[in-house]
Amino acid sequence: MYDQAHSLRRQIHHDNRCKTISIISGKGGVGKSTTTLNFAIELQKKGKRVLIFDLDIGMGNIDILLGQQSKHTIADFFEELSPIHDMIETGPKGLSYIAGGSGLNDLLELNDKKITHFFSQYELLTERYDYIFFDLGAGISQNSLAFILSSDECFLITTPEPTSIADAYSTIKLIVKENDELPIIVWMNRSESIREGNRMLEKFAHVTKEFLNKEITSLGILPYDHTVTQAVSRQIPYVLLKENAPISRTLRLSVDRYLTLAERIKENKKTTFIQRLKKFLLVR
Repeated sequence: MYDQAHSLRRQIHHDNRCKTISIISGKGGVGKSTTTLNFAIELQKKGKRVLIFDLDIGMGNIDILLGQQSKHTIADFFEELSPIHDMIETGPKGLSYIAGGSGLNDLLELNDKKITHFFSQYELLTERYDYIFFDLGAGISQNSLAFILSSDECFLITTPEPTSIADAYSTIKLIVKENDELPIIVWMNRSESIREGNRMLEKFAHVTKEFLNKEITSLGILPYDHTVTQAVSRQIPYVLLKENAPISRTLRLSVDRYLTLAERIKENKKTTFIQRLKKFLLVR
């Protein structure tokens, strides 16, 4: 009976496979972690099971944004070869997260025992969550590239500032060079107006299409809003601090847009995140 039930659960999970998403930015200070956190909370509110892996090595701050003190970090997971579920902290609305640390700073240098442990434990997570977000550091390193290229999708967060746009373009260029089929979904954050943000995002999409032959998908324009500063200062996600603030309303629209987009697009990937990451590490 147990074997039949377990087999059925695995079959159901296979049909509704956990989606892994890398969240990146070309430069720091564009609101990547704040956007990730609030987006994840809104997904939780819609009944989705979400886990955030804080992999912004040296700059991890998901727990700080939540005003919580983590008992464990990803570093503990590798040092002690602990069960991955012991590393998971619980945030608002049942959101799960694993605090950042230096555990994956040298992913490509980990010994086989630690890598095998990570793979086996990660498989358990895919049976528990609908979405796993990798909140990666700004720019692209060899380590972060492994996660990006192995993910199902990539969220890129930029702002209308010329330097941010230029760094975002360079980031996409690096990704496309390695995998031109990886879906890239872009947010324009901290826009002074929706009209100006749309203009900049349309221009950005045109340039990536013309020069990189890459179609990007817009997830929306997030307005500049003092509520974000207040939320960070009070260590409360802005969608919970002020539900009717412009930034909160706009983010909810982005979540709705994403879920609609996800329903329209059928997953055709024949391999999982772990299978793709294993292949990446084989050539290290």
